[in-house]
Amino acid sequence: MGHPAGLFTLFFAEMWERFSYYGMRALLVFYMLKGFLKYGDSDAYAVYGAYTALVYMTPFFGGMLADRLLGARRSVVVGGLLMALGQCLLMAPSTFAFFSGLGLLICGNGFFKPNISTIVGSLYPQGSSRRDSGFTIFYMGINLGAAMSPLLCGYIGETYGWHWGFFIATVGMLTGLAVFVLPRRVTQVTIALTAFGAAGLLCFFHPKNPYSAGVNVLVALALAVAGVVAVIALERGGLPTSAGAPPDAERLRRRLWGVLPAEWAVYLGTLVAIPLFVLLVSGFAPLTKDNRAVTVVPDSVLKQFEGSKSAASQIAHVILKEGSRPAGLVLIVCGVLAFGYLGIETLRLDKIPRQRMYVVLILTFFSMLFWAFFEQAGSSVNNFTDRNVDRVFQGSVVTSDQVGKTIKLQPTQEQLGYRNGNEMFTLSKLDDLRNQHKENPGFEIDWKVEQDCVGMGIARRTLEIPASTFQSVNPVYILVFGLIFTAVWAGLARVRLEPSTPVKFAMGLAQLGLGFGAFWYGTTLADSRGMVAMGWLILGYLLHTMGELCLSPVGLSMVTKLSPTRLVSTVMGAWFLATAFSQFLAAIIAQFTGVTEGSGGSEAAIPIPLETVHVYGDVFGKIALAAIVSSVICFALSPILSRWMHTEEVRSVES
Repeated sequence: MGHPAGLFTLFFAEMWERFSYYGMRALLVFYMLKGFLKYGDSDAYAVYGAYTALVYMTPFFGGMLADRLLGARRSVVVGGLLMALGQCLLMAPSTFAFFSGLGLLICGNGFFKPNISTIVGSLYPQGSSRRDSGFTIFYMGINLGAAMSPLLCGYIGETYGWHWGFFIATVGMLTGLAVFVLPRRVTQVTIALTAFGAAGLLCFFHPKNPYSAGVNVLVALALAVAGVVAVIALERGGLPTSAGAPPDAERLRRRLWGVLPAEWAVYLGTLVAIPLFVLLVSGFAPLTKDNRAVTVVPDSVLKQFEGSKSAASQIAHVILKEGSRPAGLVLIVCGVLAFGYLGIETLRLDKIPRQRMYVVLILTFFSMLFWAFFEQAGSSVNNFTDRNVDRVFQGSVVTSDQVGKTIKLQPTQEQLGYRNGNEMFTLSKLDDLRNQHKENPGFEIDWKVEQDCVGMGIARRTLEIPASTFQSVNPVYILVFGLIFTAVWAGLARVRLEPSTPVKFAMGLAQLGLGFGAFWYGTTLADSRGMVAMGWLILGYLLHTMGELCLSPVGLSMVTKLSPTRLVSTVMGAWFLATAFSQFLAAIIAQFTGVTEGSGGSEAAIPIPLETVHVYGDVFGKIALAAIVSSVICFALSPILSRWMHTEEVRSVES
């Protein structure tokens, strides 16, 4: 289709890296809640928020190091190695290994994430009309990896053991790194073998119901087609050796203080930084007596806000608590320094490049809002799916003639909110039973049927879709609609009706708001147990995906298109730094959906669905309103921002 052959090498390298990242993300909150850590919602969300914020903060510094010293290619290799080691450490049921793995992932992502996107942009000449569609294709690679990972890592991790899920994520990261560094012919063989091998695993490992089988087969076919296309495309050549080269090879070898070459000084500094990230993501918990994360604001102050019943005080309590954690403070300081630096550099530019940078910075702010809401997917929406979305294809129901009898059944989500004798059956009880029977997923229990059990569903476990599997819904939609959006934008461009980038951002925010509106409305229609129909979750994800396709690939292209050449990797890093703020805000928002308490090793009891459904619904409704208001503001600013983009002029190489 006229795209550089190297795009398809980068497609698969990034696909496997995203497979690794999203495979881990699909399990991370559940692992902290249900694994050996036994965290409550608040602690799990705090660690998740610190991790995802830091993992998007480090690309700013990785981009700067690549721009000034290492080059993008070296940075990608270093990042891939660090992330593979981090994923491997997550397999061990140890607090030290867990937080060390997160620290390595944070540091590795800083080197990998901004620079592989920068290499994509470098494959296209200045002013190329194919750049946007090239980034959309690349973005589909990201989402093909994201679609596969919950279906394999999530399903296997939840069903057979957490360590197996993290193991598969490790293999995915190593595969992506191999695709990036191996010679072209070997890369073709690697792509073919891993694509068809993973497609086979998708067809074999899944809950044995038609829905799961259909989704897995669809993703397997997409993966196989992508593999064939990439192998054919790479016959025309591979990734150019000049792509991502260091800006000054001599500077790499220059010795600092007459002792250490500059390149090795970066690697040594990275080794020093890793323990710091371990402490930041854990909130220095390993250094405290009670293994609790520390905060700068004293507990006595936090308790004053915590005890108040007013909404303002509760919001202040959450913001102070999360914002004063070490990761939050570091993020704020880095954000001020990074955007202060970019602000100074922007003011030094001539009029046209300066106005273009204004557009980048303003739309980066709206992108930050978008992702703060969107990234509830890995935390509050993930728990909402686990606790309040009916994920079972019902087999039969308990009838009145079974009252007083004891029956055998496979415990599933259908039993939540009912009593087994005198004991209320909760998700905590279900999780405990499944942890005890990891070697036999199809185990049965005795159930004493009382009158209030009449109408309770009975189903085999294979008819229950694991909650982590729904993390694949969004990327599957992108695989389905990604090329359609590309074709629509291209068709509108031919007749001069394509919306401007700011308008696309506003459209993205509006659809995101409607998606959360679907979640909220679904909670208002919950059944008597507090369970929400699966269709509302699917609809919400569809609207989120439409919004994402309007904003995210266009945003990546905008950064490489509007940023001055000498700052492009730094600005790309700042784009991801803004995403780090999004993750930080997302963690704060998720705190308002917390329904369990617990800390390190103590059980955190999960209430029955009827007690949690409206907690999630209220928060999702407020998010919907905030996203729609943000969309209206962005629409209002779009005429000014469109003028400042100066799309009719070719960006000068000099700038």
